[in-house]
Amino acid sequence: MRFKTTTLLVVSAAQLLVVLDGTIANIALPSAQSALGMSDVDRHWAITAYALAFGGLLLIGGRISGALGHRRAFAIGLIGFAAASAFGGAAGSPGMLIAARGVQGVFAALLAPAGLSLLTNTFTEAQERGRAFGVFAAVGAAGSAIGLIAGGLLTEYTDWRWCLYINVPVALLAVLGTAFVPKIQGEPARLDIAGALLSAVGFAAVVYGLSQADVGVLAAGVVLLAAFIAVETRVRQPLLPMRVLLDRVRGGAFLAITLMFFAMFGFYLFMSYYTQTVLGYSPVLAGLTLIINAVAALLGAVLAGRLRRPVVIGLFLAAVGMLVPGMVFALVLTGLGLGLVMPPTASLATAGLRGHDIGAASAAYNAAQQLGAALGTALLNTAAPAVGGGVLLVAAVLLCIDGTRVARGGLAINREHS
Repeated sequence: MRFKTTTLLVVSAAQLLVVLDGTIANIALPSAQSALGMSDVDRHWAITAYALAFGGLLLIGGRISGALGHRRAFAIGLIGFAAASAFGGAAGSPGMLIAARGVQGVFAALLAPAGLSLLTNTFTEAQERGRAFGVFAAVGAAGSAIGLIAGGLLTEYTDWRWCLYINVPVALLAVLGTAFVPKIQGEPARLDIAGALLSAVGFAAVVYGLSQADVGVLAAGVVLLAAFIAVETRVRQPLLPMRVLLDRVRGGAFLAITLMFFAMFGFYLFMSYYTQTVLGYSPVLAGLTLIINAVAALLGAVLAGRLRRPVVIGLFLAAVGMLVPGMVFALVLTGLGLGLVMPPTASLATAGLRGHDIGAASAAYNAAQQLGAALGTALLNTAAPAVGGGVLLVAAVLLCIDGTRVARGGLAINREHS
């Protein structure tokens, strides 16, 4: 039992790092922009570069994790993430900062699927697996808001650079903790080179095309992703087996988490600039307002296993939160929504799978999050509440009409797939 507890703690710490770094730079971004002379047009790349590299390489990271062994891949990802964070903290130009954020994303793409795979292989009994994924999802749900809070405190009382430096000690402590995580032997595997290139370039092209309103690049990205799907149906060892992606329940979970991150990351970036530039809040006060969101997300994660349709309810609450007037109401409702959606979708991502499929599904789940985060950051910079809320409301209605098991989520699903 002790090694299971250690595994949960170490993987949750890594999950916090990965999710937190998607938002910690939001609060620091105005200060970093001023210090490095970054233009308004290019500033979002300090956020988007991380999500692009992370999301674009996740499927490759999942396959490499399975081949190396999940514990070894997990440790390598942590060390690389720490090194990239130190490099970014020392940035002397916008290009150096954006490059460091991209490298962080590269190692996060190895770290995240390895961590989720370790959790899946360690907790196999239905009830303990439900509890473990509840903790893991609660950390993920609160991590985005915690990143904004930490960003505010570090920016105001130290320097924006510490929003990156802080990752180094946390990552190194997690590396030490991997000594107490059970070793899971890697399985020989061939890397699907064509699939790797098509998925990475296609993902990047879609996000870049949307962020720059470049229809040609966007169309090219869609074509590349379609080609990726075609390749995956024909190769012997695909990066993403279609049986993982096309399962109705799992596919619904992927779609739900994509839309949630799409809306929430745009919402967080909007809140960062709204509180600091419109309301005149200091960075620390802007970050501290997100405590409301973080606490609500933790509460939502606790309640998720006790409700019949946590995903639908969560999407609906988050949508209402983005549309209602009043900042406090918005923070409470969006936090509850995120907390309700994360646990059942995280559990469903790998439920009932074995071998390489676990790594592929873990990578696909994280890729769905990062796709949503990258698109939300790029598209919803100014219209996050209205557009993001509308997207989540439509998703909730569609899930209600569809009536699939992903709408119910929770313990019944865990028991079924155990």
